[in-house]
Amino acid sequence: MSRLNRIAPWVWFAIVAAFCWAVCYTRVIPIIPTVSASTLGAQQPAPPDQGPDPAAVNQAPAGPSYTTEAPPPAGQQGNPAAEPEDSNYADQPVANAPEAPPPLPEYVQPPCPGDGYLWQPGYWAWSPQGYYWVPGAWVEAPYTGALWTPGYWGFYSDRYWFHPGYWGSHIGYYGGINYGFGYIGFGYEGGYWNGGRFTYNRAYNNINERRVHNVYRYDAGNRAVANRESYNRESSNRQNNSPRASFHGGTSGTQVRPQASEAAAWREPTAPRMSTQVQHEQKFQSSRGQFANTNHGQPAKPAVSRPIRADHNVQPTTRNQSHGGQQGEHR
Repeated sequence: MSRLNRIAPWVWFAIVAAFCWAVCYTRVIPIIPTVSASTLGAQQPAPPDQGPDPAAVNQAPAGPSYTTEAPPPAGQQGNPAAEPEDSNYADQPVANAPEAPPPLPEYVQPPCPGDGYLWQPGYWAWSPQGYYWVPGAWVEAPYTGALWTPGYWGFYSDRYWFHPGYWGSHIGYYGGINYGFGYIGFGYEGGYWNGGRFTYNRAYNNINERRVHNVYRYDAGNRAVANRESYNRESSNRQNNSPRASFHGGTSGTQVRPQASEAAAWREPTAPRMSTQVQHEQKFQSSRGQFANTNHGQPAKPAVSRPIRADHNVQPTTRNQSHGGQQGEHR
């Protein structure tokens, strides 16, 4: 009995200590409510942004705000000899047609043949027999740092005028036309010059890394064009899976206005199309399967795998803007 009397105080001490510990624990540790799996998933942070697009360097530094008058509405008569409004940000037209070019066709880009080649998207050209498709092709850059601004069709004075593309340090205006493969209507997201070598974006180009060694991946989506004024949403589709406008102006063409960076790019030293590019266009003028009135908008050769070689004698020069901004092409 004396032994139990000696143990009892310790038993009561243990019970009191356990009770005090339990009270303190409930005050320190809050009760965690039950959270459903769907709610927990919704609270997870969004994936981090990719950061700035490295191909943004393709756009010239923006200067003063640049605007232009809207093109005349379809059917409005005008002086065919009048200088088109594009004279302030594009070279003089080299062709004109009485009808609109067909929509851009769907096609697959061939693999890039090697370092230093840039993509020239396919386009519709005009001949007395009608529109014919000039296949897309990889073009060897004529000089380090050269970027290709594609040509485009524009509607003015009740006719359609084709402004040829050109080489320069930055991407200029090409009518807001979504040619695909990085040419989403504004700028060029297919790659950029880095340390004297061109670096290719796999998100927009067909790349074989055994031949092309400077590669990265960046999918900018539509952020590069999200703030454009009067942007035609049809040209924001970059997937080549629906008909897209192939000209600017009128009632069914793109309505994209030039931005300051595009006008600035045109005022920089540039070089016109190389003779090899002109020959590439002329080569398909006699191919029946390339004509829209035969292929119904689906050319026999939408793109070619054989690259266009560079004329390394071509160098950028300052445009003579006192003569309408026209440079003679290398023939």
